[in-house]
Amino acid sequence: MEKQLGSKNASGLAPTLKLEESAASRGFRNIAGVDEAGRGPLAGPVLVAAVILGKDWNADHPLNDSKKLSLQKREYLFELICSEAQAFKIVSISPEEIDRLNILQATLFGMYRCLAEIAPAPDYALVDGNKYPQTKVPGKAVIKGDALSKSIAAASILAKVTRDRLMVENAKLYPEWGFERHKGYPTKLHREAIAEHGLTPLHRRSFRFKPVQMSLL
Repeated sequence: MEKQLGSKNASGLAPTLKLEESAASRGFRNIAGVDEAGRGPLAGPVLVAAVILGKDWNADHPLNDSKKLSLQKREYLFELICSEAQAFKIVSISPEEIDRLNILQATLFGMYRCLAEIAPAPDYALVDGNKYPQTKVPGKAVIKGDALSKSIAAASILAKVTRDRLMVENAKLYPEWGFERHKGYPTKLHREAIAEHGLTPLHRRSFRFKPVQMSLL
């Protein structure tokens, strides 16, 4: 793994393909961006995605960190990435695996799986964050990479949209917990639901559940 790239984007603008072009100039061809969604919630899986945009990717597509995009824009770009990227892979790591491995190791395992399972196999990877998974694929960890690299931004969109859709579906199984609204994150609404109804099979038992004082009617 190479030295981590700093988090500051000198242009202050949207992600670019500069990191991908730098890798391509050194002979790499299948350059994957990797990111995750769902490290912070109290419930639900962690979703990890890898995307190889490829040489035919239209650089004018407005990719960005998924957190900076509206729901409608994320959904639009999700379909665009799936149809126009050279390759992509999405992996779900269950709450049980998170409890067994811890959240950091579970996320790194998801990244490892994405890089191992995406086809064609990547020969270089740009991974969001400050940790690089144990893989034979060369690459670098890029702090705030979803704001710097279009490949990582694409992966962040796939991971975020897939996870949000899963949590909306899970809300149909557990309507009292409001997963369609908070997606498992530790909001006041979510913590009140836990206080009133307890935990579901989706909840991560290894996480600390901060108590909330219920309102008295």
